[in-house]
Amino acid sequence: MGRAAPIAGHMRDARFQMPSPALLAKVVDKLDKLEMGDRDTKGDVYEYMLSKIASAGQNGQFRTPRHIIAAMVELTKPTPTDVICDPAVGTCGFLVSAGEYLRKHHPGLFRDEKLRRHFHEGLFNGFDFDPTMLRIGAMNMALHGVEGANVAYRDSLAEDHTEDAGRYSLVLANPPFAGSLDYEATAKDLQRIVKTKKTELLFVALFLRLLKIGGRAAVIVPDGVLFGSSRRTRICAGCW
Repeated sequence: MGRAAPIAGHMRDARFQMPSPALLAKVVDKLDKLEMGDRDTKGDVYEYMLSKIASAGQNGQFRTPRHIIAAMVELTKPTPTDVICDPAVGTCGFLVSAGEYLRKHHPGLFRDEKLRRHFHEGLFNGFDFDPTMLRIGAMNMALHGVEGANVAYRDSLAEDHTEDAGRYSLVLANPPFAGSLDYEATAKDLQRIVKTKKTELLFVALFLRLLKIGGRAAVIVPDGVLFGSSRRTRICAGCW
């Protein structure tokens, strides 16, 4: 019961809307024809629904194509002892892919009580400030067999990261880059790394802040962050 509490919290204010009884009946009939007894089918159905949300341009604006996510996960090679974070988690695509990678390449972790508990309760961490995204992401993790992922509400650029500094061994992310934000609202620990209003540079600073020494990251940033000509961009690229 305790493990279900985080998902229950995200779903507390959710509203389930169907425009007509006929549409609901059609959905039930189609799902009834699918074999839903295994985790892969449930996850695939949910991923298909997410792709339709993204194509509609609502709540899926920053959804990363699955083949891009898979390539980034393959490059970083998650291990059963990693502590993974996506500070702009959205639908939890990166966390789900990392979990599937571990199931494929490290199946023995589930025979070790300590590693199995870590997989379900400590390995996956994600933050977002959109309650709808949190609901979608938490459900996505549950349907892909992760029982207690830490998917929580947080404005990653506005809140202090003292408690999380150096905590994570792997960061996977495709954060939103919406231009500029209020400098005064930016977390002070990020301002000490880079003084800017540009969200792309602030997210890079955040990744550096969250990673432990020797940690690794695969993240998507605008092209100019690494190869632009401005002074602030060159400083940011040097940090990498």
